[in-house]
Amino acid sequence: MKQILVTGGAGFLGSHLCDKLVNSGNYVVCLDNLFTGDKKNIRHLLPNENFEFIRHDITQPIYLEADQIYNLACPASPVHYQFNPIKTLKTSVLGAINMLGLAKRTKARILQASTSEVYGDPKIHPQPESYWGSVNPIGIRSCYDEGKRAAETLFFDYHRQNHVDIRVIRIFNTYGPRMNPEDGRVVSNFIVQALKGEDITVYGNGTQTRSFCYVDDLIDGIIKMMNTEDITGPINLGNPAEMTVAELANKIITLTGSKSKIIYKPLPSDDPIQRRPVIDLAKEKLHWTPKIQLDEGLFKTIEYFKNALF
Repeated sequence: MKQILVTGGAGFLGSHLCDKLVNSGNYVVCLDNLFTGDKKNIRHLLPNENFEFIRHDITQPIYLEADQIYNLACPASPVHYQFNPIKTLKTSVLGAINMLGLAKRTKARILQASTSEVYGDPKIHPQPESYWGSVNPIGIRSCYDEGKRAAETLFFDYHRQNHVDIRVIRIFNTYGPRMNPEDGRVVSNFIVQALKGEDITVYGNGTQTRSFCYVDDLIDGIIKMMNTEDITGPINLGNPAEMTVAELANKIITLTGSKSKIIYKPLPSDDPIQRRPVIDLAKEKLHWTPKIQLDEGLFKTIEYFKNALF
């Protein structure tokens, strides 16, 4: 049994990760300030003697023991990370410093949940890990993009200078049950609007592309990365199957049987036009590829939102 710390453990991804780690026989400490996380995501775990929840903000130090640390704490949707951009940047930078310090003291292995947003609005498509990105450092998305880039820098400097055992993953668009219906992400937005019979809002002309990975596949990749020896990353984790935002909207209308119409609004500032991961490294080093097809994953997500909304 390992003692594992999961920051952001009450969030969408964090709660699924806590489930998998507890079910695998580990003792899991879930740390979350509940800004975007929700206690209902982990309520079923609270009676488990191998699970512990602590309400805490990782911009403040905390002294715990751990064998492994998964650092997932940070608002991840534009609605939430732009609500308080200074706090978002602090969460990425101060949070990384505090968790890396904890890992250094306890000699724990630590994984950073970075993001495809480190590539910005990419000039190379699809995006390999070797690409350094095209990021606006002073835009409305910079608090998140640059915060995650700075966190990656801190991880590698702690590794080089203090020999901290690090893992860095770059997460591409992920969807599934427990997404926040108010988070402004494209999958949750479209499903909620379709189920309510509202107009589906597409920003821009709908030709911008995304690649969507189901949450169970992503969690498998995260755990494989943590438990693979002699690798630091960064490694892309995502589904390389690419589609336009307009195609996704039409697919969700079909799957929900909705009578919603698609309306178009201006594209937000710095919104990337293309997003698709190169996952050759994940295939080679982790023996990982996504398995769940989009229709299957969307069906499960739609069923979750039906129950959550109605």
